[in-house]
Amino acid sequence: MATNSIKLLTGNSHGQLAKLVADRLGIELAKIMVLQYSNNETSISIGESVRDEDVFIIQSTESHSINDHIMELLILINACRTASARRITAVLPNFPYARQDKKDKSRAPITAKLMANMLQTAGCNHVITMDLHASQIQGFFNVPVDNLYAEPSTLRWIRENLQPQDCVIVSPDAGGAKRATAIADNLNVGFALIHKERARPNEVSRMVLVGDVKDRTAIIVDDMADTCGTLCKAADVVIEHGAKAAIAIVTHGILSGDAIQKINNSKLKHLVVTNTVPHEEKKKLCDRIVTLDISPTLAEACRRTHNGESVSFLFKHAPVD
Repeated sequence: MATNSIKLLTGNSHGQLAKLVADRLGIELAKIMVLQYSNNETSISIGESVRDEDVFIIQSTESHSINDHIMELLILINACRTASARRITAVLPNFPYARQDKKDKSRAPITAKLMANMLQTAGCNHVITMDLHASQIQGFFNVPVDNLYAEPSTLRWIRENLQPQDCVIVSPDAGGAKRATAIADNLNVGFALIHKERARPNEVSRMVLVGDVKDRTAIIVDDMADTCGTLCKAADVVIEHGAKAAIAIVTHGILSGDAIQKINNSKLKHLVVTNTVPHEEKKKLCDRIVTLDISPTLAEACRRTHNGESVSFLFKHAPVD
């Protein structure tokens, strides 16, 4: 799959994923230097020409330095634009601030829209992301946005590691019902929903199960695991209702705060997360975490974008490793 005129750049957010994508494409990561001055300003220099090149900048987000990584990305985009790159594609495996996508209370900002404005002002021509928390975020942009899905990779993992006929797909909230029913339909298995009532953000007070999970493996699917309170309570609920085991499959394993401690103390058998967000250090503290590599999907999206091919094939198919 060697490609000559793709330039692949990355900041300090997730070098391992960028390397996997570069290896898949058969190219080297472009040489860049990212420094932080003593006053915490970010300085970037690109060590090779990007004039008239098709540039792809892979930048994920880590929970403890998300804003630094956003600044890195914006400066990288702007540096490529002023260096006369032909097209600049921001590859954001986990779109930052995606949960702030609507004005849900008085004087609340729509920060996801601000992110879209900043990326475009910096000089971004195209965005590739994965499992947006709210798909309407695509409408915040005036440039093309390809929202890829982890679903094909998830389905493959379930078929290879579990007995699908003994499983039931569970959505931990009403918002994720569409995602869960799509997976249940593909596997031709049952579906259950947990209705949750929140006392305050990031804290669930009460959960009610709708559906039958008795004597089945409950697969709880969601788009992100942040503090993991919802997933752990969902696991408790399905086990109480007679499920054989509880397995969570999540696209973005943010795992902030005391998430690892919660998982270790929970009734979850496995937490399957993709590598959109770096979690290697957290994995050392929790042997229940299983990593699903989505670099082949991102690499294929970059290759197809570069060659002017349709990306929609990847919505239903995971590239073969």
